[in-house]
Amino acid sequence: MGKIVHRYILWEIFVPFAFGLTLFTFVLLIARLLKLIELVVNRGVPALSILQLFGYIMPAFLEVTFPMAMLLGILVAFGRLSADSELVALRSSGLSLYQLVPPVAIVVAVATAATAGLSFWARPWGNRSLKSALYDIARTRASAGIRPQVFNDDFAGLVIYTEGVDSTSDRLHHVLISDERDGTQRNTIFARDGTMISDPAAQTVTLRLRHGFIHTTDAIGRAEYQTEFQSYDVSLDLQQALSSARSRQADPKEMTPAQLGVAIAEKQAAGLPYGSELVEYHRSFAIPFACVVFGLVAVPLGVQPVRAARSRGFAVSLAMIFGYYVLLSAGQALAEQGLVPAVVGLWLPNVAFAALGVYLFEQAARERGLTAVEFVQTRVAAVRDKLLARLGTEASG
Repeated sequence: MGKIVHRYILWEIFVPFAFGLTLFTFVLLIARLLKLIELVVNRGVPALSILQLFGYIMPAFLEVTFPMAMLLGILVAFGRLSADSELVALRSSGLSLYQLVPPVAIVVAVATAATAGLSFWARPWGNRSLKSALYDIARTRASAGIRPQVFNDDFAGLVIYTEGVDSTSDRLHHVLISDERDGTQRNTIFARDGTMISDPAAQTVTLRLRHGFIHTTDAIGRAEYQTEFQSYDVSLDLQQALSSARSRQADPKEMTPAQLGVAIAEKQAAGLPYGSELVEYHRSFAIPFACVVFGLVAVPLGVQPVRAARSRGFAVSLAMIFGYYVLLSAGQALAEQGLVPAVVGLWLPNVAFAALGVYLFEQAARERGLTAVEFVQTRVAAVRDKLLARLGTEASG
């Protein structure tokens, strides 16, 4: 009988888990999806490149939504079993709450392993690949790397500003350039318009400006003069920009825990600050462990008798997710500023929720009512009923 019950509970968890994973991931992706669609519509970036970018950003979102979906799945599953009095029947047949834990433990173990894989390897790989892909897009589609009404400093010694970019013709309108590549003088270039001419083979881009003037300041002789032009070419060495960007110190978010450990040890030996690497190192372990914490809290909350198990489970999961990630974000921010140790800032949410989960589980296993939880649930249900009654009255009126 135990195996049948365990398979039944697994299926009850899986359905809301799949729904929650899809919903939470889609909600978090909306802002990024809009930006990717803008690249296709306004910048002319090929759809295949957009799909690649989409694949690169997915691990960062799945790392967060996997624990969230697991929490929702357990809450809804046990909430439905409790609402339909199936838990009462199982306990009457001799099964305690502890004997219902194995299927939950399986789900928690799978979610923890999946989240750890995403946190340890997939997210750093995605961040590295995303940066590389964006550089490749900027190389093959030159205007995609120039953003309008923004001071673009992607090229060494150059700052480019333009009022607008026509992606169909790679044409820039009202261009301002600060050119400090020559150490002996500084050129400030103003042009009515310009055209980006790219050479992917040579990894160079030429910005051909028209109808403008150059204001030159001689740093040695302290002389200033102005030159008008009808056409003027500014060479943009993408190969230099790419090599300098790739040779810079790796972003901690692009490093695996092993690489972070090496970087921390090297910086310790050199006497350099390593706070950002230490924060990212602890984060890569704290996020997967959240699955264990959520599973510990979800079971006792889910077994509380309610009328609307699904809506209650969704509301409770959102409240827990909000509370956890607010604590995590605050702790991470404090750790990055050096106000608290990284281990405290990143692990405090897990410790707090784990302590709460142990207490709630013990109370639920002894079949004691969770007074505070029941009070909150009663008040929420009362407010919901009043709102529904008021809406019904207004609709009929």
